Amino acid sequence: MADSSRVSSSFWTQANALLRKNLTFQKRNIRTNIRLILFPFVLCLLLVLIQNLVNNELNKASNKCGCTCIDTNGDGQCEEVCGIQYSTLTQASTCPIENPPEWPPLLQIPAPKYRAVRTDFASYGDLPNESCKSTGSCPTTVLMTGNNQSLGERLAGNMFSNFSTLNSSDILFSLAGGVLGSQSNTRFGNFLDPAFFSNLPVYSIQPQCSPNSTISIPLQLASTEVQQEVRCVQGLYLWRNSSSDVNDELYRGYRKGNSEGKINEIAAAYDFLNSDMNHYNMNIWYNSTYKNDSGNGPLALMRVPRSVNLVSNAYLQFLLGPATKMLFEFVKEMPKPETQLRLDFSSLLGPLFFTWVILQLFPVVLTSLVYEKQENLRIMMKMHGLGDGPYWMISYAYFLVISFVYVFCFVLFGSLIGLKFFTLNDYSIQFVFYFIYINLQISLAFLLAAFFSNMKIATVVGYIVVFGSGLLGGFLFQFFLQDVSFPKGWIIVMELYPGFSLYRGLYEFAQSSFTGNYMGTNGMRWGDLKDGTNGMRDILIIMLVQWLVVLFVAYYIDQVVSSGSGVGRSPLFFLQKFRKNSPSPLRKPSFRRQGSKVFVQMDKPDVVQEREKIEQLLLESSTSQAIICDDLKKVYPGRDGNSEKFAVRGLSLALPQGECFGMLGPNGAGKTSFINMVSTKMVVHSNLGFFSSKFQYKG
Repeated sequence: MADSSRVSSSFWTQANALLRKNLTFQKRNIRTNIRLILFPFVLCLLLVLIQNLVNNELNKASNKCGCTCIDTNGDGQCEEVCGIQYSTLTQASTCPIENPPEWPPLLQIPAPKYRAVRTDFASYGDLPNESCKSTGSCPTTVLMTGNNQSLGERLAGNMFSNFSTLNSSDILFSLAGGVLGSQSNTRFGNFLDPAFFSNLPVYSIQPQCSPNSTISIPLQLASTEVQQEVRCVQGLYLWRNSSSDVNDELYRGYRKGNSEGKINEIAAAYDFLNSDMNHYNMNIWYNSTYKNDSGNGPLALMRVPRSVNLVSNAYLQFLLGPATKMLFEFVKEMPKPETQLRLDFSSLLGPLFFTWVILQLFPVVLTSLVYEKQENLRIMMKMHGLGDGPYWMISYAYFLVISFVYVFCFVLFGSLIGLKFFTLNDYSIQFVFYFIYINLQISLAFLLAAFFSNMKIATVVGYIVVFGSGLLGGFLFQFFLQDVSFPKGWIIVMELYPGFSLYRGLYEFAQSSFTGNYMGTNGMRWGDLKDGTNGMRDILIIMLVQWLVVLFVAYYIDQVVSSGSGVGRSPLFFLQKFRKNSPSPLRKPSFRRQGSKVFVQMDKPDVVQEREKIEQLLLESSTSQAIICDDLKKVYPGRDGNSEKFAVRGLSLALPQGECFGMLGPNGAGKTSFINMVSTKMVVHSNLGFFSSKFQYKG
């Protein structure tokens, strides 16, 4: 009964109607919106509060350079003097150090339980027996290869020497005369060598170890004197036929290089290449896992210089005799000013908290779209001339503007209060990341809205997604990111879930800002995206592709499923324009002219039959009918730029007395308008045949 052949409203008229509808919906949910807006501000202020509490703790005297009161002028007045000599080991790292201490150079050697022995996967017969691990007497093994085996073995014989006598007046210098090593992990600085304050022994590497070859020596570290154990360990050098054999044995000693998952570590390896009396060429292998290249902090120092000096000194003695030595007396750090301990909590907690902040927009968009379906708002707007294309464009643009303003205020506020998460990272990278994600989030909301018809259910599901994504990201997904052994391919598969994509991007921002704040440098820059350990480039590509795919699928499902537009279309509706338009044999065309507009109406056979029946009854002037309607119409005038609306168009109907009649049709079909007209509650815009006084309508 309602008119389906109407003129579409202008784009700006539809935009105005949708905007007013959206603003009305947001006004009704003003309290929820206020809580939504306050949520990121409260989180940022909470992070600032935590940061201030941590800074106050780190600024305590126990975490600063040690000080004491000394009468420097002899006037009886003491003055506070600070320095490393008045500090504990914990305080010493923050002190200004004008003359850093000198430490003996060390080799990086494996812990006793990890030293190379004969196993099923390392079957070289010259390796020591595995039984030495039970007594802690396993030697530290060095592999050698090259073109000249006799030269290599002579050089190896010059590398390790017996330990010399200690000079009590300069113990560290005496230690440097031998070949020392440590199993301790290094740090990013060398003001305090971990080998001498880690409660681990320092090893003296010698060709053979005599009984009772362990000694304890006193060392002055800052204001504390400690006893350092120096233990002898045998240095075992073994020859291999080629560099490929060395590579194979080194790899098999790595826990992922063998089927048993065991560590069978070689201390170092040397390839003498074509070295001879006239040429000195050398390749050196070392274990790079000790540099702590996890991406979560500065790289640790490597104990490689001693390996270089060791073989260079052996070659020099080969040329000039054992009396010649290339001394490597000490290693020392550069002078430094006084520093403070710093810990950026916004970078540590940012991925979890900020994931919740950004995802808060998702249930807002989702519930707004489901509300339109639940209240049939889109159907009613479509009856007034709203097209699918303008609806999608205007609604999408509205949510995009709202999301962009929300994220912009969030980043701006975080920057103004000084959160390093925002201030250290490049703002252009942040803009691109947030822009792509909010588009993906809006597209995903349009897609999921097609499967919900109840706003309360959609709200619950939306907030489950919000908090579930944050918790799974922080307590599950992040562990996979930090595990360097976890396959990268599976990481990418997990990032196909948009919540994990968001978390990974925020995680990369957090790591960059934390490292930048720790080292006094910048956070993420565009050049960092080329780094293989930085996942931001992959995230941007994944989210961009997802955005386009999800948006297309969401529009397709909206057209096929009768979700918001009222009537579903064929799954192959996009192919209909390629079909030839031919009238259905079950309908006959009816041409009518109204003003300057021509309407073509295709009537069904039962409609034509009813119309013919009415015409016959009107000719017979029959009184057996309770209601006779002939071409009944009801027209609503156009408003706000909209065209006029036909509520009832050309209805012909005859109802005999005593008949129980039911009228069916979708919302807006004109049922109520028809009842109001036949009950004289509404003005009729065409002839109404007649109706009996016995007619009753019960709504």
